[in-house]
Amino acid sequence: MSDNHPFLEKQYLGREWIPITIRLVMAIFCFAIFFFTDERERSSDLLLVVGFAILIISAIMGFLLHFRTQVINKSILLDGLWTTRLVKIDLNSIVKIEKGVYSRYFFNNPVYNLHKRGTIRFYTSGNDAIHLTDRDGLVYIIGSQRANELLRAINEEMKK
Repeated sequence: MSDNHPFLEKQYLGREWIPITIRLVMAIFCFAIFFFTDERERSSDLLLVVGFAILIISAIMGFLLHFRTQVINKSILLDGLWTTRLVKIDLNSIVKIEKGVYSRYFFNNPVYNLHKRGTIRFYTSGNDAIHLTDRDGLVYIIGSQRANELLRAINEEMKK
């Protein structure tokens, strides 16, 4: 990576395997009911349209950027979708950094800048996360598919 960006990660909404599996099962269910219907009624044609719509939306979501994580100039920049605001975490105010799991649950919804019980969460997919604690005791949990690289980049930026 370049010197200006020691770490850059883009996380996409439609690329996690559990939601993809759920959408594909729903589409297969729609196609199966359509093909096993004896009479080709207007309502069964609707199932064919819904099945194809699920597949098209699933393909589009694979290219839909949820958020981008950058470590640059002693800060972490988290930039989300269209209407979200840029979140900048100053590394000078961070007192503790640790790698851990994002959540103990198997299913996790994608979140961006979710404030809940003294934590601010950023997550799209994966199991690992970086937990940052600032001077005020606020905990930032940043889910990443490359958590080791993010931890290394944050430690290198803090040493500068």
